[in-house]
This record gives sequence, structure tokens and C-alpha cells, in this order.
Amino acid sequence: MTDAAVVVLTGLSQPLLGGDVADVMVEAIVGISAITFQHEWATRPVAGFALAALGAGVCALGDALSSPTHGVESVPLTRMLVEVGLSRGAYLIVRARARAADRAAAARAALRREAEVAAARRATEREHLATLHDTACATLLMVSQGDGQDWSWLPLRATRDLEALSAMPGFGTESIDLSVLLGCVPEGEGQAGVHVKLLVNGPLAIPSGPGLAIFKGVREAVANVARHAGVREAELRAWTEDGVIVVELSDAGRGFTPESVPARRRGISASIVGRMNAVGGSVSVTSQPGAGTRVQWRWQGRPPASPAGEGARATGVPGPPGARARRTAVVRFIRGQLLHGAQLAALVISLVAQFSISLRQLTVHQDVYEPAWAQTAAFICLAAVAATGGACLLRGRRIPPGVRGWSVGAVLTVSATGALTLPPERLTGPEDWVFGLIGWHALLLLADLRVRVLAAFLGAHVGFNVLTMFLLGSPTAAESTAMGIATISICGFQFSVGVLLMHLLDDAAPAAGSAAVREEELRTRERIHDGMQHDHRERYRALTATTVPLLAGLGHGVLSPHDDDVRLRCGVEAARMRRLFAESDAVSDPLLNELRACVEVAEHQGVTVSLAIRGRQKEVPVEVRRKLIDPVAVVLGHTRSTARVTVVWARRAVRVSVVGQDCAGGCRTGEPVRAHGRATAGKVTLAGAARGGSVWVEAIWEAPAASGADLP
Repeated sequence: MTDAAVVVLTGLSQPLLGGDVADVMVEAIVGISAITFQHEWATRPVAGFALAALGAGVCALGDALSSPTHGVESVPLTRMLVEVGLSRGAYLIVRARARAADRAAAARAALRREAEVAAARRATEREHLATLHDTACATLLMVSQGDGQDWSWLPLRATRDLEALSAMPGFGTESIDLSVLLGCVPEGEGQAGVHVKLLVNGPLAIPSGPGLAIFKGVREAVANVARHAGVREAELRAWTEDGVIVVELSDAGRGFTPESVPARRRGISASIVGRMNAVGGSVSVTSQPGAGTRVQWRWQGRPPASPAGEGARATGVPGPPGARARRTAVVRFIRGQLLHGAQLAALVISLVAQFSISLRQLTVHQDVYEPAWAQTAAFICLAAVAATGGACLLRGRRIPPGVRGWSVGAVLTVSATGALTLPPERLTGPEDWVFGLIGWHALLLLADLRVRVLAAFLGAHVGFNVLTMFLLGSPTAAESTAMGIATISICGFQFSVGVLLMHLLDDAAPAAGSAAVREEELRTRERIHDGMQHDHRERYRALTATTVPLLAGLGHGVLSPHDDDVRLRCGVEAARMRRLFAESDAVSDPLLNELRACVEVAEHQGVTVSLAIRGRQKEVPVEVRRKLIDPVAVVLGHTRSTARVTVVWARRAVRVSVVGQDCAGGCRTGEPVRAHGRATAGKVTLAGAARGGSVWVEAIWEAPAASGADLP
């Protein structure tokens, strides 16, 4: 109601103000109001158009009341309605580009989110495998290989292993004191213990992620000293060096050659090096036979960052990396889309205004121009500038700097031509089609530059007209006033649109980009948390069938490590875990790699295993590999002396068989195959036989023809 009242009072004030100059001023005020209504009432276009129509009506009525003998001039009213339509069209174009930017940014964010969630889940899977290696697998291997020793340490260790496997991965980002954490490194019990001499220059503040990675790596390194070094003493040092936290564990044991360690041995590669690499640190292992071993962890502190971005990664939390770079990219993308929409809007305004209002002015007043051909050439030149800029925009490209340079020069030339080929007293009048059109071409060309560049351009444009008026003529007070009103109402309005556009690009776009990145980070962290919970439940569920009961029984004393059957079960489960670890290896033949992992466990238990391969290797799905290898792990786990494993690659089938000699009791050839995951492409069938202490089992997979998994 207030807007309507102001428009009505302004339009009807013409009889009180009187004179042509007052009419021009009132028309300018009402016209600008009608144009801005389209943005103030953008969500209610009917109200915006109604206010514009009301403004045009009261302006015409005021004009008629102030000059009854002249009647109502239709040209200013027509121009006002055209400008209102252009204003609404410009709003719709910019809004469409903004919505397109939102959709595209959301689609890109969804793709990034899926990639980051997958990376985080892979990272937690690697951490799970490393934890499984350090806890359950190591414990079960020791039980399967040992007898007649002191097992007093086993219940406590099995209980701790269960706690480690059941612990849910968290998002802790707090800082901890590494020196305190290193003081809690377990040294082992009895004959398996290692005395660790601790030399720490603390406190050492470190994010919990890298701190826990170092702690777990040191724990595994101490366990390696107990198993392989042949000594019972080690030295653990920690200090800071130029902002880098350094932790070093050294021993004077028998040493080894790091390059000779097989890839399937994961104590160093996964539990020590892999953990540290995952949190952005590094590990170096230095050792020689007879010269001891030194393992050094290094972590470079990072500046504070977004909790869900780089800072989250630095703390070991599996969150989306590169938040600052992502924000910059999103802001740049949104800004580019808004700029493209604003330039398209300026292009539409320029073309419509030029070929409707300006073309009529040019054709009607040909007799006024001196010479007329110069004005016509200027009109064609402006049309060429708009066409050149439009060709770039419609192809989704920005206007090249070179094209923009000559285009700006051409527009300024048109401004000077328009001012010099009109009588000075006609400038900014009905005959001057150039004055009000130049600014929209300037917005088209200069929208992505600083606002002072647009101000300089409009200042030069107005300066040409002012100099022409005062140097080539003697303007009256009314003509000077009309020039001032036109400058403020037209060029001032165009400049304010440019300022609004700069605000949109420099303030609104960064705010929208920051909000989009924050929302993406929250959604990503939520997805990562949900995925981690789901994966943790699935992994623990997979362990509840065999591993968890074994650890629980050993921890509560229900199962005895002196029992031969318990040791056999532990050996089988350790072999299955080793096969699981081998799934993550990047090798050319995953099936043989996983088979060798099971064979190594049997060889550590004193079994002599021969491996024969027939045919050429083919690709086998991971779920099928699990079903093919699991019977082999069971038989090898029960074998006491020798075993033979054979792999035969046929055209459309894979056969994996094992013959175990001197098998212990409890090995059943028909034992069901354990496999986790999705349904496999094809069925694995088992066949087996037992005679005396010998057991033969064969697993066969036939690739279905419909799947296209041909094995030529």
C-alpha cells in the first residue's frame, strides 16, 4: 500500500510542479519505481506488474492534468512498459542461472560426496584390517603354533582383542599428549615381553588421529621386536624437530633386509606404514642383518582447517579433504553462473531496447542528425558489439579480453558520435537514442570488472555529452537541468544496477558458496558416519561366526590353548584372515595371491605345501574367490605333515583342489564354505573324500554363459 501511495502521489504531482523538466523528473521517478517493483515483488509478479501499470496510469493522468492542451504522450509510457518487461525478464534470466548453478553445484557435491564416502569407508576398512592383523590374527596364530608354554597372558590379550574389534570408529578431533600415550605401549608378558626404555621430550601435543596411528604402529613394532629381533630390550624416543613430531623405536636385534619382506607380510606395510600414511604422516624403516632395526615415525603439524575438511584429515578422521579449495571452486562456479546470467540479461535489454525504442527514435528523427549516415553507422556498430558478445555468451564462454577491448572502444566511439552529430540542444531529448542505450552495452562488457571501471566508462560517456553541450552550444538552465535529470535517472540507474551486480558477484556468491560447502560437509560427514556404522556392524557380524567365539572362549577360559582342536580352529581362522588381508593387494592374479597367504600360515605351522598351477589365469570375482579358497584353508589348517594345492584354469571353469596328508581329526570334507558379500555370478560346488589321515577337497566354479564371464 505504501508503494502504491508513493507512486500515485508522485505521478499526480505534475500539475503542481509544472513545466517539461518537472514532467521528465516525475516520469523518471515513476519509471525507476516501476522497474524496481519487479525485484521487490519478485515472488508476486502480479503485484509487481499491477504497481507498474498503476504508475504508468497515474503518470499519464498527471501529464494530462498538467498540460490539457497537449494530450498524453504515448512514447514515454510505452518506454516505461517496455523497461518494466525487460526488468522482469532480466530477473528471470538471472534467477534461472542461479537455480542452474545450484543444481549443478548440488550434482557435483553429490558426486564428490559419494567419492569421499567411498574413500573414507576404504580407509576405515584398511584400519579394520590392520587392527584385525595386530589383534585377533596375531593372537590366533600364536595359539595355533604354540603348545606347552605359559599362556597366563592369553585371557587378558583375547579380551583386549575383542574390545578392539568391537570398538566403533569415531570422529574424535581432540588434541592429545603423545608422550602420555607412548607411556602406555604394552611391553608383553613373560618370555614374550620386551623392556621398552622410554626417552620422551614432552609434552607432545598432537591430534588424536595421528597420535593413535603412531601408538598402534609402535605397539606393532614392539610386538615385532618380541617375535623376530631375538632381544628383549628396545629404546623408544620422541621429540620435536622444526615443528615435526618424531618418534623412533630402535633395537639391537638380529635385524633384516626391509626390501626382502614379502608384500603379504602386513606387520610393517599395513599396521605401521599404512596407518601413518593414512593420516598424512610418514614412516621409515632402517635395518640390516646383524645391525638391529630402527623405525621412525614423522608427522608434520598442519594449520587449523575446517573440521570436515583438511583439519579432519589431519586428525585422522575420515572426512572430506580440501574444504578451502572446494569452497574456492564452488564460489568461482556460482559466481561464473551468476555473471553469465547477468550478462545475458544485459544482452537482452540491450537488443530489445535498441531494436524497439532506439530504432524508432533513429528512423523518426533522421532529419535532425548531421550527418544521418553517422548515426546509422553507430547503430549498426552497437548491434555488432551486442551480436559479438552474445555469440560468446550463448556458447557458454566469457567474452575474451581482446574482444572486450575493441568492443569498449567501439561503444565509446558510438557515444562520441551520438553527441557530435546531434544539435547540442537536442542531447538527451527524444532524438538522442544513444544516451540511454550505451550503459547497457557497458554492463554487458564490463560486468565482471571492478565497479570503478563501469563508473569511469559512464563518466566518459556523460563527459562527451556535457562537453559537446557546453562547447558547441549555449544551453539554457532548462536544458542543463534536463541533462542532469537524464544523467541521474538513466546513467545513475545503470550504475546502481552495476553496483548491485558487483555486490551479487563479490558478496552473495561467496556467501552462497560457503553455505553450500558447509551443507556439503555436514551431509558428507553424516554419510561417512552412517557408512562407518553400517560397515562396522557388518564386519563384526562376519566375525561373530568364528573369530569372536574363539576370542571370547580364550578370554574367559572356556577354551584352552592346550587343546589340539582349539589350536586347529585358531589356525584355520588365522588363515582365513590372512586370505582376507590379501584381498586388498594390487596383484595380477588375486586368486593365487590369496591362496599363497593361506599356504604361508600352514608353512609357519610346519606343514610342507606344494602349489601346482595348470592353464592360464583368468579374472574371478572376489566372492567366488572366497568360496574357492575357504575349503583349502580348512584342510591346510588340519594338515600336520604335507599338502598339495592345485589350481586348474579351464575354458569356462576354475578348479581349486587340496590334498592333505596326516590330517588331524575334525576336518570334514563337506564343511560349508564361508563367504560374505553379495550373491556370486555362478555356483561353487564342492567334492571331497577322506581315507585314513588323507583328505581331498575340490571346489569348482563354472562361469555362467549369460554373465559374459568367459574363460577362454
